[in-house]
Parts: sequence; structure tokens; C-alpha cells
Amino acid sequence: MKIKQASFRKRLHQLMRRAFARVPRDMRHAIYRSMIDCDPAPDARLELKVAETQEELEDCFRILHDAYVASGFMKPSPSGLRVTMYHALPTTTTLCAKYDGRVVGTMSMIREGVFGFPLQSVFDLSEVRAKQGQIAEISALAVHPDFRKTGGAILFPLMKFMYEYCTEYFDTRHLVIAVNPDKIELYESLLFFERLQETVVDNYDFANGAPAVGAALDLPIAKEIFRRVYGKRKERKNLYHYFVQLRLPHIKLPKRRYFTTNDPVLTPAILDYFFNQRSKVFEELDDRRKALLWSIYDQPEFRSVLPMMSGSLTGFHPMRRHQRFSLRCPAELRVRVEGGERSIVMTVIEISLSGFQAQSKLDIPVGVDGEVRVELGIQDRASLEVKVMRHHHGDTGEFYGFRVDEADEVWRRAVSALETEHVAGDL
Repeated sequence: MKIKQASFRKRLHQLMRRAFARVPRDMRHAIYRSMIDCDPAPDARLELKVAETQEELEDCFRILHDAYVASGFMKPSPSGLRVTMYHALPTTTTLCAKYDGRVVGTMSMIREGVFGFPLQSVFDLSEVRAKQGQIAEISALAVHPDFRKTGGAILFPLMKFMYEYCTEYFDTRHLVIAVNPDKIELYESLLFFERLQETVVDNYDFANGAPAVGAALDLPIAKEIFRRVYGKRKERKNLYHYFVQLRLPHIKLPKRRYFTTNDPVLTPAILDYFFNQRSKVFEELDDRRKALLWSIYDQPEFRSVLPMMSGSLTGFHPMRRHQRFSLRCPAELRVRVEGGERSIVMTVIEISLSGFQAQSKLDIPVGVDGEVRVELGIQDRASLEVKVMRHHHGDTGEFYGFRVDEADEVWRRAVSALETEHVAGDL
């Protein structure tokens, strides 16, 4: 009897969806927007945070597994978890929604790292990249079945957390997604995502061969669209107020000592647990990806848990070391020029004991000596004697390499912490 009822509900749902698809697009989008219900004062038992413990991550991966299996986006795993190689990167952050201490929702934000993005295997991101600014793929969204019929009581706070984290903590300008064609209009109508291409990808390997639509959102532009479309609506239907202006005490943003832009949480033990013990993710990587992992996790403590290469990688050259912590630190360079002193504001994005890389909108002559003051954190300001060694033009601006000739204790302490600590909370 239950099987017949479920089959009937499924057929009815399909009929309603086909009928709704015949409604003009603008009207469909207006109907979606009329259904918004974002509570500005959620239940006090709700908490939104970065998943940072093994238990929180396991709960997130279990909810995700069950949701993906139910939707046909993956085959059941013996582990009962959906864990991918992207979850092993420090550039990926998993958010969780907890209700009364129980994980009930999750979402992952994959910023561009050594493996690229999942969706770039089938979607072209060249137009997004041309606009400059960091990109993050929003992926692995799932809500526990017990909370899916609560009118967005978990989903909207989780999406607000994502928006706030990306705009204020994750150094992100563009969001990209790959979703099932049945879901894309929700993102287009409510959040104003724009499709990467008109045609649907019929077979997306990352989702078990299901069809997918790719879309992107420019966050600064979206903010203005939210203001224009939602700004005068009632509070519970006003996504501009909800995303941009409202501060929810339920959101626990990470506390950072330094101006880092990601929050690594994987210790050697947690890395080993999820990617060696509970899954075969590391075992199934090719040699190039294994080598890339070694270039990130280069501390001795990680060596015993990283996958060994088979030796099949030919023509391989040692790779540059990839930092686990990305940075955006305001800095000021003072250099002597003819007629006096010149001050240049720039952003330091990578540091070591002997040098750093910075981004600048103004031209900096290669070969000049100068003094740099760097705000490494709210209470950590370093002074350096430097020399400009090189310059190159990148996709997102002008980049300069500096040699540090003399560093103070603040700089040395920060470099040591970023190079030796495993997780963001230990900085």
C-alpha cells in the first residue's frame, strides 16, 4: 500500500511539474519569489558553524550521502558517507547547521585549489574568470529529511551563512554551481544566478551521470539586484535584508588571528580517517593528484597518511609548495624615488620567512628597495626591509615578488605559525 501511495505521489508531482513548466518564465519566477519565507528570528536551538570536528564532518558526509543516493546522484557507498577528493583540500570549507546539537544540514564551498573545480570538467568558466575575483563552487548541499518540510527553516539560514562567509571571510566574488535541471529555476529566480550555457549537460560524472545545469553569480552585482527586487518587501520575504543587513546570532563565524581567507580543519588523524579508513579516495587518486597533495601537506606529521605514488607518473618535475592558508593582508610599501618618497598600497597574498607575494593596482619598479608595513592581523603588524624582485601579470591583476632583507619578530612568528600549524583554530 505504501509503495502504491509513493508511486502515485511521484506521478502527481511529475504532472504538476510539467504543468508548471508551461507557465511563462517571468510568472514562474514571481511565484517562486512569493513563496520565500526567511525567518529573521530562527529557533534559538539552531546553530550555524564551520564543520571542524571529525564527528561534525562525519554527520555532514552522512546526510549528504543519503540525500545524493535518494536523488540518484551517487550509488550507495559501504561507508554511508559521500567523501570526495575536494573535501581533502584546505581550500574547501564545509558548513553545517545544527539543531539542538544535532547536524541537520550541510553545504560545502570549494574555492579554486590544486584540483580545480568539480564542474569545470563539463562547464566553461572562462567568462567568469575574465571578470576577475576569486571563485567558489557551492556544492554538497543537503538537509536532513526530518527538516526538509519546515519551509526553509534550515535551508535559508544555511544559505545566509554561506553568503556571509563568502563575502566577508572567504575572499570570494563569484559563486558557481552545477545543479539538476529541475532545481535551476530556484537559483535563477530567488538568487539571480545566470546560466553558464543554455544547453543542459546530459551526463555529469560528479553526480553519477545525472543531467546538470551550470550557473554563476557575481556577488557584488547580486547585492544590488537583491536591493532592487527585495528591498521594499515585507521582512520575511526580503532577501536583501536577510542576506545583507540582518545579523543572526546563530551564525558562529570563525575567529582568526591572522587575515587568512580559509579555515583548514583537517589534522593528519582526520585526513587519515575519512580518506584512507572510511573511503578509498586517496587510494583511487592518480599519481599527479597524489603529488599535489604532497605539495600541500608537506609537514612530517602528514607523511604517514598521504597516498604513495605508483611510479607511473612520467615527466614529473617537483612542484612548488602550496600553502594551506591563503591570505589577504593590507600592506603599504614606501620606496625612495627621485624627488622624495613614494607610498604604494598593496595586498600581501603569500608569505615566507625570506619573501612574499603581493598584488598591487599601481606599478612597482622591479629592483627597488623599500620598507613594508603589513597588517597580518588585527593585533599583528609587521615591519620589513624588502627588495622588489619580480613582476608578472595574472588573470586577476599585477603581482610582485619581494625578498625580505630584514624581518621583525611579528613576521617571523606569523610565518612559523602558518607553516607549522595544522588547522586554523591553532593559529
